[in-house]
Amino acid sequence: MLKKTLIGLMAASAATLALSAPAGAADEAGWSLTSEVEPGGRIDAFIMKGTGGGACTPRGPVTSTGFTAPLQWTEGGNWGKQSGHTTAIGRPGKYTASYPCLNGRSPTRTFTILGTPPPDTTTKPKPPATKPKPPTSSKAPKPAKPQVAVKPAGAPQTGDGSRS
Repeated sequence: MLKKTLIGLMAASAATLALSAPAGAADEAGWSLTSEVEPGGRIDAFIMKGTGGGACTPRGPVTSTGFTAPLQWTEGGNWGKQSGHTTAIGRPGKYTASYPCLNGRSPTRTFTILGTPPPDTTTKPKPPATKPKPPTSSKAPKPAKPQVAVKPAGAPQTGDGSRS
């Protein structure tokens, strides 16, 4: 009875794992990479060599422009387990990482270094729009004529308004 229960649990676990694998995971199954990390934080990778489902045996380290140094497969374990660690660079953004396999493939994963990425300096900002200046002529502008001051006429010149 116990043996049948254990076999049933193992079959159910295998089915659950098969159904929960993300789309496209069959192509690069067998390895994982830290998906989000703070700038300068630790990035971990883990692989189960030769575990079917598209896994491959690493021929070299995991490399990425988001790493301060390549991630070396330095830690081994039972049943083909290998893992390693490296440090993220200080520049936030999305990066890809990959490693070469003995069979010639190069599986990739993406990861994010958290924070606000700096502005893109590859494109130059446009200068602010300015209105075109009117064309200038070669003649000097004429000076304005001064106005003559007119003194208003007062009551003695105009009369007081009475009729005599």
